Parts: sequence; C-alpha cells; structure tokens
Amino acid sequence: MTSLLDPERWQYVPFHFWSVAWFILGSMVGSFLNVCIHRMPRDLSVIHPPSHCPHCEYRIPWYLNMPLITWLVLRGRCAQCKAPISFRYFAVELLTGLLFLVTWWVMGPVSTGLALAYATILSGFVVATLIDFEHFIIPDQITLGGIGAGLVFSVAVPALQDAPNRMSAFERSALGGAVGFLLVYSIVRLGKLMFGKMHVALPDSAKLVFTETSLVLPDEEVPYEELFYRKSDCIRFEADRLELVDRCYAGVKVSLSQKKLVIGDDSYDPNEVPHMEAVCHAITLPREAMGFGDVKFMGAIGAFLGWHSTFFSLMISSMIGAAIGVSLILIGKRDWSSRLPYGPYIALAAVVWMFMPDAWREVWVGQLDMMADTILDAVRPG
Repeated sequence: MTSLLDPERWQYVPFHFWSVAWFILGSMVGSFLNVCIHRMPRDLSVIHPPSHCPHCEYRIPWYLNMPLITWLVLRGRCAQCKAPISFRYFAVELLTGLLFLVTWWVMGPVSTGLALAYATILSGFVVATLIDFEHFIIPDQITLGGIGAGLVFSVAVPALQDAPNRMSAFERSALGGAVGFLLVYSIVRLGKLMFGKMHVALPDSAKLVFTETSLVLPDEEVPYEELFYRKSDCIRFEADRLELVDRCYAGVKVSLSQKKLVIGDDSYDPNEVPHMEAVCHAITLPREAMGFGDVKFMGAIGAFLGWHSTFFSLMISSMIGAAIGVSLILIGKRDWSSRLPYGPYIALAAVVWMFMPDAWREVWVGQLDMMADTILDAVRPG
C-alpha cells in the first residue's frame, strides 16, 4: 500500500495524464454523489435499485449513464419519457471533477495518499452541503462514516495528520474527532440554555404532522433528535383540530416531550402514538444553536484534518454564516427566525483550512498550541 501511494511511482507517467484521469474519476464519483444526494435523506439504498428515471422508472443503461456527456447529449432529458433532468446532476459531476483536478494539482506532487484523502473528504462535503441546503440534515452516512474514514486514512497516510508514524496519526485523528464533536456539542448545549424556545407563527390552518422520527412543518421537516436534547425540552401548541389514529380532538392544548404526550386532560406514551396530525396557528419549539448533525460533522472534519482545523472551521464558518444570514435578511429572503443550514459553512471553512498556505496554517497551529499549553498548565495539579 505504501509503495502504491509513493508519488515517484506515479511520475513514470506524465503529470497531466493523471490530471485528466483525476478529472474523469471525479466526474464519475460525482455521478455517484448525485445518487447519495437524492437517496440518503429519503433513507433509500444508494446501491439498489440501479440508476433509473424518477419519472418513468426507466432503468438507465451504462451507455446512457456516462458523467457529463450523457446529460449534454440528451439535452437534460430522460431518453425514455423525455422528462427534464435537473441541471444539478450535471453541475455536481462537473464540480466534483474540478475538485478532484485541483486536489491532484495541489497534493499530487506531495503525496498521492494525501490527494486521495482530500478527494474523499471533499466528496463528503459536496453531499453534506447539498443535502443540508435542501433538507436541513446531514446524514449519519456522511458524519459517522466520515469519522471512520478519517481514522482509516490517517493510519494509511500519516502525513494527513503530520504524524511521524501510524500510531501517532491514529491518536491525532481520534483526538481531532473527539475535540470537533465536543466543541460543537458544547455550543449546542449552551445555545439550549441561553435561548431555549422559539415561537413559530404558522399560516392559517397550517397542518403539522408528527411521524415516528420527525415533526413535519409546512415548509420543513425537523428530526426529533434536533428538538429534544434535555428531558425538559417540550413542543407546545394549541390545536384547532388534532387527529390520532383512533380518535380526534378539537380546541385542545398539546405538549410533547421525549417521555410524555399531553392532549388536553389525556396523557399518552409518545412511543405508542406513531402518527399524529394537527391544525394550528402557532407552535413553540425547543430551539438549538445548531443541529446534532453539525456536531457529528465537525467530528468527521477533526478526524480527517486534526483538532486544530475544528477551531478554525468553527470560527470561520460562524463568520461566513453570519454574513450570509444577515445579507439574506436585509434583502428580504429570510426572516430573523428562519433556520439556516450550518453544515455548508463548516465545509467551506474546512476547505479553506485544507488549501491555505502552509505558513498561514503554521501560525494558526502555533497559537492554538500555546493556548492549549496554557490551559493544561492551569489545570495540572501542583
């Protein structure tokens, strides 16, 4: 494995031959990422069934499933039913191809292993960003899978952690994952304590749907794991009409926590109420600073890029998110209470960390190391 990743072996073939190969590889990976982006948030397998048209279920043969070329030849339409195929599919393939190409240009001369590791995490960023923008979630396949992949790549390519050997690289990767996870988790818990609740006004006669896993609002779906962190977290609203599987209510106050569902004078175990629909005008939700998906996502970044990158990504992403959020509010595209996906800004900040000049990164690392040493000296006994 080590000899395979040795850049000298790759230099027997002209550098820009590999540039073309990496672009083609990236566009092929981008085709698979499109599958992940569509299926993961819907809890569908990314392997079965094979690629097919979502409109007519036409199974796409291999010769009509070539990245970039097929979309252009078919002019963005299904070969069978002629239904339009979103430009996003072409854009993701092109973007991933370009990301792989840039990664090869920057990291290829240094280490083929580093180039492969960077290409992997960038692919995860593409999937996480587009899913978070559309669904406000980052699937566990990306976050928890990313933590595992970061540990594996760190052992295979110790240079990813700037480590002298595999064991040291594994330890740094594990520390980075733990720091990234705990850093954002502490912010989530602090946000709960400081802000606690959010009152959401709804359109007239808006319908709420409570499934086994999430609350479906008129314009978004919120997983329960993002609402219930503490035992005291509770959803409250007054329903004009409320329907369970076997009964109905009218004009009742409702509260839902992890352990108890109260409807008027009646109490239920939430686990025994798999589905509930309500019509109301407003709802009070437990409010979080960030979703739990962001916590795990930062853990994955730390496992790949080390603990220093998590502090950098948190700081830069908060600046990017604040600037974009305020800009959208000023131009009337968002309300102050609107929810913004945070994962894309974390990913963008991590990309800045990955490709920033070494001298800048060394300054950041040096400052964080000094801060860590100061904290350790303060808490060390004696």
